[in-house]
Formats: sequence, C-alpha cells, structure tokens
Amino acid sequence: MTRIAQGLHPDLRPGQTVLDLPASGVQSHAANLATLPDGSLACVWFGGTQEGLSDICVWFSRLPAGTSTWTAPVRLSHDDGRSEQNPILFNAPDGRLWLLHTAQRAGHQDTAVVRCRTSTDGGLSWDAPRDLLPGSGLFVRQPPVVRRDGAWLLPVFRCRALPGLRWSGDDDDSIVYLSHDQGRSWQTREVPGSSGCVHMNIVPGSAGPDHLLAFYRSRWADRVHRNESTDGGETWSAPQPTPVPNNNSSIQVIRLASGRLAMVCNPVGAEHAQERRVSLYDEIESEDDAAAPLPEASASTADGRRLAFWGTPRAPMALMMSDDDGRSWPMRRDLECGDGYCMSNNSAEQRNRELSYPSIHQSADGQLQVAYTRHRQHIRHVRCDEAWVATLPADAHLPTPLTD
Repeated sequence: MTRIAQGLHPDLRPGQTVLDLPASGVQSHAANLATLPDGSLACVWFGGTQEGLSDICVWFSRLPAGTSTWTAPVRLSHDDGRSEQNPILFNAPDGRLWLLHTAQRAGHQDTAVVRCRTSTDGGLSWDAPRDLLPGSGLFVRQPPVVRRDGAWLLPVFRCRALPGLRWSGDDDDSIVYLSHDQGRSWQTREVPGSSGCVHMNIVPGSAGPDHLLAFYRSRWADRVHRNESTDGGETWSAPQPTPVPNNNSSIQVIRLASGRLAMVCNPVGAEHAQERRVSLYDEIESEDDAAAPLPEASASTADGRRLAFWGTPRAPMALMMSDDDGRSWPMRRDLECGDGYCMSNNSAEQRNRELSYPSIHQSADGQLQVAYTRHRQHIRHVRCDEAWVATLPADAHLPTPLTD
C-alpha cells in the first residue's frame, strides 16, 4: 500500500511517501533496513503472536529498485522453542549478506544467544543458522561496523537478571565484540560506565578515521546517551546524556553523505509517563517464571539500585539531524504522531499503539529510508529527503536543554 505521507502528519509535504510492509502475522516489530547488492531495499523484523512467545521468528522482505511494493515476507528463522528477535542485515566486505538475530526462552532475555546466517546471492538463499557468539544473555540491535584495518566491531548489550528476580533490564550494559577474521572468532572490548545504556549504535566520527561515536537507548528512560572512541573502538569513554529525551525504546543513528548525523527516535522521557509497567514481558508466563518473580514497578531497589522504566509512551516517531557529531540535534521532523500507548504488547486485541524501533538508511540516490513499528501490527516505511528535515525552522522542535 502506498500513500502520500502528508495525509498522516501536517509536517509532511507532497512527494513524501509511506509504504506499509505486508504483515507477517498478528505482531510485527523491530525493523532493520539495508541495500542489497542488486540495489533492492531490504527489511528484516520479527513477527508472530507476541514478543517473547515461541512463535516469534525473523521475517525478510525486499523492495525491488524502481518499484513501490514490498514483496511477501519470507521467514528466516525456525526455532520453535525460542523467541527470535532483533534481526540485523549486514553487507560484509566480501559480498556476503549476513543476518544476525537473538533467540531467547520466553521473556528471559538473560537466556538469549546471538545467531547468524549468511547468503551469497543477496538473500535468495541462506546457509544453516549457527550461534555467532559464545555464551548467553547477549543481545544485538545495531549492525557491525567495519574498521579501516578490516576488523569488525559488533555492538552488543548484556542482559542480566538481579539476584532472585526475573530479567527486567535492570542490570544491562554494553560491550563491543571485535573480530579480525570476518566473524569466525571474537574478542571483547568493555564500555565503561554503560550500565543502563543499551542498543549501542556505532557511527564514524568527524575527527579522523579512528574516531568513532556511539549512541544509546537508556533503560532509565531519561536521555539518549553518547560516547566516543579515538582508537578505532579499542577503548571508549563513559556514555554521557545528550539533550534528546529517550523512553527506554530503540533509536538508530547514521552518518549521511553530507556529513550530518541523522537519528530516528521517540524524543520523550519518563517524566511524560502516566503509568509504569513492571517489565516488557509482564503479560506472558513460562515454566521458568515460577522460580523467580518480577521486580516491583518502582524507581529503585531497597539498596538504591535504579530499575528500568517501562511504559513511557512510544511516540512520536521523529527524524532528527545534527551538525556537531551528535552533541545537539536542532533539526527535527515528526514522521508520525500518536499517543504511543505501550502498557501492553498485545497486538491481537490491538491494545498497543506504539510507533517505535526505527531503522534509518540512506540509499544510493541520497534518499532517507526509515522503517518503524506501527502499533506492533506491521512495519511502516517512510521515504524522504535530507533537505526536508534541514529546512525546518530551528526553533520548531528543539528538545528541552540538558540541565542535569
């Protein structure tokens, strides 16, 4: 289905287009975009009945170059005992197309493993799935980055449950996996001070080839966080808050051909939340759940440890740009607005109304391609150009200045 996007939001002008991808089931979530070797735009996401259930698996669709219809979804993962989530497409330098995703038991992200498949024909056929990284409790959301020496940097976040409790994101942090042999073996590089900072998104910095930036979702639902590396990702500074609010939902940042950074996100923090969920998976149960309860829906534990904040509205879906390596984000367009209700993940009864988990990609023609979850029912694709965002009056959508 193709629509002129001006019908969705008054910010959008004639010529901006919206394409809704075919639904892969009751629920669709967590899109990621990439350009295939033949010029097609590809999208992967996870779908099934509801996140955390064992029928959740990875789906793949493509938008052939010059067309306006996404192909019927093809299922790329098949573990009937695990919920398979957060897929990523990665074009490796040798021409292979990689699929990375997670696989967990029910709502226990601390049981997740990172798996992969590869394709040598642009996603038409795939080799057998395998575990990519050793260990469990590992999650991915953003694609690997290839360093100038050919090494791969894969950002990962670690999911750990507090003692005696089920996983709820309260002890998550970030780490970088480094491979010098195209993903056959991995070393780790720590990210100091990254507690609560997840979905690490690495992009090139502006101060030379070894300068890297990273941006993070916040488990505390306060701000998007940012840090830097000056040695190609071997060491990292501690993440610091930016002026952009975050709701404990995913973001994505890319470096544009113009040199600007572009970010898609929900620029709203927990101070706007009217309710609070106990956990992302508080609506589902499994045999493992009897052994450990969920934490209380509160800001901290008795010993003062901060707890993840779930339930902040996931809307609007905003596209923002920065000219100063992500220190400020004065340019913004809202792609779609709504109340962003996410106190439930239930798609079957259409209780969820979030606009979330975006992916942004710049195609060869310079167009900005954005895909995101719409009400957890399907993936929406918006195409626009950089100038449309950059010409917005500078004071129209400025985030609240950072004062803390």
